[in-house]
Amino acid sequence: MKKHFRVCIVLFLFAITLTAQTTDLARIEYLHIPFAKSDNSINRFRALVQVPIPLYGESKQFIVVGLEYRYVDINIEDPVPFDPNVISSVQQIDAYLGYTFKLENDWRIGFKGGVKLQSNFKDNIVNDDIIYEGAVYFIKDKKGDSIPHPSRLILGLTYSTTPGRNYPLPLFNYFREFHPNWTYTIGVPKSNVRHYLNNNHKDAIQAFATLDNFFGNIQQNITLPNNPILAENVSMTMAITGIGYEHFFTEHLLLYTYAAHSIYNEFRLRDKNRETAYIINDKNTFYIRGGLKFKF
Repeated sequence: MKKHFRVCIVLFLFAITLTAQTTDLARIEYLHIPFAKSDNSINRFRALVQVPIPLYGESKQFIVVGLEYRYVDINIEDPVPFDPNVISSVQQIDAYLGYTFKLENDWRIGFKGGVKLQSNFKDNIVNDDIIYEGAVYFIKDKKGDSIPHPSRLILGLTYSTTPGRNYPLPLFNYFREFHPNWTYTIGVPKSNVRHYLNNNHKDAIQAFATLDNFFGNIQQNITLPNNPILAENVSMTMAITGIGYEHFFTEHLLLYTYAAHSIYNEFRLRDKNRETAYIINDKNTFYIRGGLKFKF
């Protein structure tokens, strides 16, 4: 236990990350989900920092220093066969070590390895709170004054020790500007079409479809009446579609807000094999998210 704790502290203080799915350098964000036909709700607060550092003065090789923190406030007001205070909140701390360098023909490769803590943290950190992650990315970035339609392609594999998911997941993301005021992105977890409302790109609207989720270990496992499945973690996965608005204060600093509705929703207690112990909410519902971010 002490060894795991020291590893987490070291990675927390000296984390280096490569996050190929986002170009954000800093972000603060708030999410609210008022579950339909229910008094339950979720509020999530998120903060992210990433700092790319060129190695040896070379622009082709980078280390990206980054950390992410999420706090999920879970309000369960509907009657349930367990004490809702046990899962009143879930926290997540991410820290990674990453490295990227440029290949030929506009390709770049990146590696990422790291650790995250995901738990209700009702007690001291335990082994089940800790999840290890690794990934490899291939990125083809075509942009510049001589490129009429900038684009970015990301291909990769990601792996984590999340319970019940002992296999790598493929990653695909393709971004393209197909008109001076129009762009689209196809991929997972997000696809969208964006339209800039003015030629100086100060304001934009978008239609999107995306996935959102959280996961947290339950340190005091929950035994449910007349149910042989032990509740060892709490998780939520949503597939949503909606519209968003962005206002650019500068080229890199923007305010954003999204309003959406889920087309798939599972908020439940599970065991370590992803077997459902109890469904908290599964009705499709509204989804509201907004924040401020700085990107390159």
